[in-house]
Amino acid sequence: MAVIPGGSSVPCLPGKLMQDECIMDFDWLRDQKSGLGTAAAIVMDQYTDIVKAIWRLSKFCQHESCGQCTPCREGAGWMMRLTDRLVAGEAEVEEIDMLLDVSTQVEGHTICVLGDAAARPIQGLNRHFGDETEDRITSARTGRDSAVAAE
Repeated sequence: MAVIPGGSSVPCLPGKLMQDECIMDFDWLRDQKSGLGTAAAIVMDQYTDIVKAIWRLSKFCQHESCGQCTPCREGAGWMMRLTDRLVAGEAEVEEIDMLLDVSTQVEGHTICVLGDAAARPIQGLNRHFGDETEDRITSARTGRDSAVAAE
């Protein structure tokens, strides 16, 4: 379970945290390294693929980038392509940290806030669901290795 408390431009939080401790105000959400944003809460149940949900947000931001500033144009595209590989289980575990690094290079370095909106969901995924992301890569690799060994 996960919640994006302030719309698509803020980091997601684990559903358990939101269920047990949540106070929907600016200060509490800031302390959780998220935000109230537009207050358009997105709630995802246990059946939601969190990696794919963040990929979809990345795809939206990449599509909406006007291309005027390099960090957003290149960074949003790079983050979307890597999250696409994460969804497919084709990324390498080391690329999880690279994805976070790119997001921090985009955030705060663009003309408008679209770069921040592209970076923050990635940061929430890494912060709260990094284990799930790593497990996805490991499981996909194990499945590929098993298939190769069977041949």
